[in-house]
Amino acid sequence: MKKFELTFAVLQVPIDFCAIALAGFTAYTLRFTEYMRAIRPILFNISWNKYWPVVFLVAIIWVIIIALAGLYSTAQTRKMARDLPRIIFACSTGFAGITIYVFFTLQKFDSRFLVLVGWLLAIIYVFVGRILVLGIKRLLFRAGIGLRRTVIIGTQTVAEAIKQALTKSTNAGFKLVGSFAHFDNGIISQIVALRPDEIIFTDPKANEDEAFRAIDFANDNNIAFKYSADLFATISSNMTVTTIAGVPIVELRRTRLTGWGRIFKRLFDIVGSLFLLILSSPIYLVISIIILLETGRPIFYKNERVGAYGKKFFTLKFRSMFQKDCTGAQFGKSGDDALKHEAELIEKNSVKEGPVYKIANDPRVTKFGRFIRKWSIDELPQFWNVFIGQMSLVGPRPHQPREVEKYEKHHKIVLAIKPGITGMAQISGRSDLSFEDEIKLDAFYIENWNLLIDLIILIKTPFVVFRRKGAW
Repeated sequence: MKKFELTFAVLQVPIDFCAIALAGFTAYTLRFTEYMRAIRPILFNISWNKYWPVVFLVAIIWVIIIALAGLYSTAQTRKMARDLPRIIFACSTGFAGITIYVFFTLQKFDSRFLVLVGWLLAIIYVFVGRILVLGIKRLLFRAGIGLRRTVIIGTQTVAEAIKQALTKSTNAGFKLVGSFAHFDNGIISQIVALRPDEIIFTDPKANEDEAFRAIDFANDNNIAFKYSADLFATISSNMTVTTIAGVPIVELRRTRLTGWGRIFKRLFDIVGSLFLLILSSPIYLVISIIILLETGRPIFYKNERVGAYGKKFFTLKFRSMFQKDCTGAQFGKSGDDALKHEAELIEKNSVKEGPVYKIANDPRVTKFGRFIRKWSIDELPQFWNVFIGQMSLVGPRPHQPREVEKYEKHHKIVLAIKPGITGMAQISGRSDLSFEDEIKLDAFYIENWNLLIDLIILIKTPFVVFRRKGAW
């Protein structure tokens, strides 16, 4: 374990302590403001001199609870999305402990405000403290400080993907210092000379002797040994076990979106889409008027797409092209002619490789159409697709039937769930991503879905749109 990682793991403890103590002090200060006094007079008689030692004691207990929740892990990379539920759980446990103490000791002062507000602020302050620590670590990583010197052994696709990721960015805290196809006696001296902190073994076809030699070498030289999960291990992350006639039967699921997960996501989509439809209704009116004045009817463009399990449906968009250039049955004979014109443009101007096309500097788009496309406003009507169950707020983007026909076998995983208005690809580069990168991100989402991921993607989406990165 590098001293860098241990230092930050230890540093997190006093930062959390200060965050919790600050939450208690802030709650006490807020309680004595004129606004809060006007709402409810102060009934308790605990003075500041008696209060702050109690806060320090509570902070120590909460830090212990946070430690028990596994939030002081020395892992090189941490995900805020995974830490947040643990922070809420740890702080809620502390809150429950205080509530039980006050109840059983029959405290006579009115402490409900202090406890409740202190709990909420503790969650916020602890989370912000961790974001600050993560920000400092990333700045140091960019400066080349604290990076883990990494050697990769393997030649498979996984090895290449890891190489590209480590070479492209140092934010994760790794520095690729060497790469070898296989582990044998001939490369031992080379690896020693590189002074690695860890070896990542990514060769699933290696024999047992080779793998064990690599492990023994890493142990003898105090080098961390890591290996990539094989295909079965990856798929089995969503497995369930049942029995038939007393025999254990393992089911490998492509996604967690089954059973209650599917129900919760659908309820989330109904409530979210209804709220967003109401919220964006004034925008609908303004855009409709502008489209009518610019190029007339129709206002909405219906485009056939492929959804979950290969079912076809029509997505709704604000029309951003001239009528003569719009494809599809909605425009009759004109739509057939437009399809031929589109095929020519795809051949000449498409900037995407693979099944999906993207036409650069599309001459068919109106002046206002370019504006609503740039800000993704043209997709607002798809909230209706979500509300009626054809799409989801978050998921892979839906593609046209002619694009889906060109899918390779591994691409079809995106058809396992409903397509979404936004998703992992949309917050990670939008149109700048290659199709293969989009599939990898969508596959990760499908295999690791939970409602918190949906919420994070939805929160990030407006910021990505405002940056206009990858917008066409």
